[in-house]
Amino acid sequence: MATAWLALGANIGNPRAQLEEAVARLDALPSVRVTRASTIIVTEPWGKTDQNDFHNMALEVETDSDPEELLALCLGVEAAMGRQRLEHWGPRLIDIDIIAYERQVVDQPNLKIPHPYAHERDFVLVPLREIAPAVADWIVKRSKAAG
Repeated sequence: MATAWLALGANIGNPRAQLEEAVARLDALPSVRVTRASTIIVTEPWGKTDQNDFHNMALEVETDSDPEELLALCLGVEAAMGRQRLEHWGPRLIDIDIIAYERQVVDQPNLKIPHPYAHERDFVLVPLREIAPAVADWIVKRSKAAG
């Protein structure tokens, strides 16, 4: 089993309930087990700022899926919950991002790990530091070393 860290966010509908549902759906997957969950924090939107505040959290999961399979599972949970991708950085019912996977580096067109913006986003780093401070520090140090 590999360990991965996910960031979840929502800002339309009932964000807290949607985060809880996403956690339950992820944990119900045969190849994923949620091992740690941060508290939910409320933050201002990032990127596109004329929208509702976001509810954000981080998860640590154990998985026997490789990074690409885990991404497909996360996108499947989003789709099952009704996520529609209408606007880049726009409002969302649920968003699930892979922030880190076993401290591996993945650079594919559809998947970048660690998440390329994680080091710039307190709404990712604050919950991640709560459950995996060493991983958050690794992401920040790696981004500074990359330049």
